[in-house]
Parts: sequence; structure tokens; C-alpha cells
Amino acid sequence: MNDKEVIARRVAKELKDGDRVNLGIGLPTLVAQYLPSSLHVFFHSENGIMGMSPLPGEGFEDINLIDAGGRPVGALPGACAFDSAFSFGLIRGGHLDVTVLGGLEVDAAGRLANWAVPGERIPGMGGAMDLVTGARRVIVAMLHRSRTGSKIVSRCSLPITSIRRVDLIVTELAVIRPTDLGLVLEETAPGVTVQQVVDATSAPLIIGPGLTA
Repeated sequence: MNDKEVIARRVAKELKDGDRVNLGIGLPTLVAQYLPSSLHVFFHSENGIMGMSPLPGEGFEDINLIDAGGRPVGALPGACAFDSAFSFGLIRGGHLDVTVLGGLEVDAAGRLANWAVPGERIPGMGGAMDLVTGARRVIVAMLHRSRTGSKIVSRCSLPITSIRRVDLIVTELAVIRPTDLGLVLEETAPGVTVQQVVDATSAPLIIGPGLTA
């Protein structure tokens, strides 16, 4: 199992029956593949679909049915399509239960940076600002470290997406919950020790109940 699959499988466990869930571009789109068959979740994409599903199989691609990243997707029976204005009305109106977003950095205050890297050409923030602000619950699904170091830092060096604190960070090493007191390490991945997570993290961590340093 590769690191991204570990993350996607763990995030899938956070979803509940009936949830309306937005999946961000990249790693978060993998979450839909790991839902239990008994769980009924309505996946949303900000380009205008509710009821999105993974592509049924090769050859089912339709250029008119894609996610926000331009990747072909499927649709569940009863799915609906709408324009971008309606889609962002759902987001900004607080009608999404969960958004799962990738991250470049999350800091000790739980603030997410996920839209810009200085010196790289970018199209703009897209819907990330709206999703972090409008969804009832924000889960960040990302690798714990980049080539240059930890992605969980004391203070973001990259432009932040929103001043709102995210609700949960899931990496291939750990599950971390931002709180008023700081970042609480709630869970380590199978085979990973608390010390390994601490060593891989630039921000201070509070060791949660049931874990020992």
C-alpha cells in the first residue's frame, strides 16, 4: 500500500452515511475509492455536480462529466449537475458537510496553505478559499513531508488559504487535530511510532490520550 492510499483509506473512515462531501484536486479524489459499499455519500465537485462517483471503468469517459481537476468521473443514479454559481452557493451557504483538501503546509494554529508557491505560475486560488470557509468540516489529506522538509510547521511560510482552523490533518504517518491548545497527535499509522511523527514534524505536538512519547 503506497502512502497516498494509506491517507485516502484513513480519510474515508471519517465520512458518515448521507454526508455531502467535496473532494479537492489530487490526492483527495482517491478517497471515493475506499468507501465501504454500505456507506452512501454524496460527492460534490465545485465545477457543478452532486452525486459524483469514481469512473465505472475504462471506456466510460465522457468529456462532459469531469471533476474540478478535469479528470473523468462517473455519476450515481439521481446525481445532478448545475452551474458554477449554484455550486458555490452550496459551498458558501454552509451546505457541505465535509471538504477534503490537499495541503502544502498546515501550521500550529491549524491554518492551511494549499494554493500558491512563490515563483511558480498559478491560475489562482480557485474554490479552496470558499471550501475552507464554507464547509462544516475541513479535512486536510497530504503527505507529511515534502522534498524540503515538514509540511506541518510552526507558521506557514506560504500564502494561507483561510484564517479558519482546519478540523483534521491526515498524513501517511499520523492523524492530527488542531485545537485551541495546539496540534494534538491523536493517532499514528500502523508501524509508525510517536517519536517518528514528532521527528518528522516541525510544529510542536501535544501527545494525545493513549499515546506515549
